[in-house]
Amino acid sequence: MPMERTFSIIKPDATARNLTGAINAMIEQAGLRIVAQKRVRITKDQAEAFYAVHKERPFFRELVDFMVSGPVVVQVLQGDNAILRYRDIMGATDPAKAAAGTIRKSHAKSIGENSVHGSDAPETAVKEIAQFFSENEIVG
Repeated sequence: MPMERTFSIIKPDATARNLTGAINAMIEQAGLRIVAQKRVRITKDQAEAFYAVHKERPFFRELVDFMVSGPVVVQVLQGDNAILRYRDIMGATDPAKAAAGTIRKSHAKSIGENSVHGSDAPETAVKEIAQFFSENEIVG
């Protein structure tokens, strides 16, 4: 299993409910290390650029509006097979279908307000990390 990095966002629904610490504990219990983290407000332009892959989808505007509705916590996670490991601990997008013990089963409110985002591939992780962090902000 290769040591790799992935990108995470703790979304506005979770930060509004003060769940950053609980989610971080789940991340760390899964064997991932948080090597960069900051609480920010994503701008409309940042959200549109970040979710550009969904621009033609009917939920795009609602997603952008949600992501700018409150603060988020952006993170770089590192560990063996970090992308897959984080996707496993996040759980299914629909919290009703997520496995017990996952972040979304434990904390998500709905498919739209699903508490966390994680990169889906190594190329995506590199791109997403670069959108929010400079290399000197990532401290392993």
